[in-house]
Amino acid sequence: MDTSTDYSQFLPSAVKAAKLAESIINTYYQQQFTVETKKDSSPVTQADIECETIIRETLQSAFPDHGFFGEELGQENIDAEFVWYIDPIDGTKSFVRGYPMFSTQIALRHGDDFVLGVSNAPSFDELTTAVKGQGAELNNTKINVSNIDRLQGATLSFGNVQTLLGNLPNGLKNVVQNCHRVRGYGDFFHYHLLASGKIDMIVETELNILDIAALSVIVTEAGGKITDRYGKPLGDKTDSIVATNGIFHEQLLLAMED
Repeated sequence: MDTSTDYSQFLPSAVKAAKLAESIINTYYQQQFTVETKKDSSPVTQADIECETIIRETLQSAFPDHGFFGEELGQENIDAEFVWYIDPIDGTKSFVRGYPMFSTQIALRHGDDFVLGVSNAPSFDELTTAVKGQGAELNNTKINVSNIDRLQGATLSFGNVQTLLGNLPNGLKNVVQNCHRVRGYGDFFHYHLLASGKIDMIVETELNILDIAALSVIVTEAGGKITDRYGKPLGDKTDSIVATNGIFHEQLLLAMED
């Protein structure tokens, strides 16, 4: 992989694609539309399909040699040097119910690395972007994770806590009992909060790489750290996340084991 590539050259097209998807989202949100159920029992709407279509068309027009891995339209040219990972409406269940915890996620993978992330949450008016080696921004303002280093002053957010309830590690119970706040912001929102220094730790299960690819770049470029629950780098098979301001990362990984 050519490490000298300026990945910022791809950002304007990714932002454009996300904003075009936002226009589609706004025409459907809190309106009447048909909801279908996919094989994995998750919902899909016409808005999901239309958003992914416009995102692919926009990016393919700009970068015809790139590949795609999409939530609704599947994989295309997946062995290309550059591959776009697209979740057109991350949080479709929220979108269907008419509450605002959803976003558009677009990431770019170069070789084995995610090098660019866009997370656009129209109902929150939050456009968060990151380019490898160039930091992260929220609405064009630089953001950074917190420097909190005491558990008693830290906030932990859970996603899909139901998976952990049957076998909650003792170490994680200790973290929960001793940190300042425990919340369940979920979806894109707690990653935006982490990257902006407003919370400090995230544990999430039952997700897939399309949920987290863009957000992983944003958290990392904001100075944080993100792995799966076993401390391994993210990949296409990732289904759990530990994300922190970096200071608590090893402590939280150990807590997940105990």
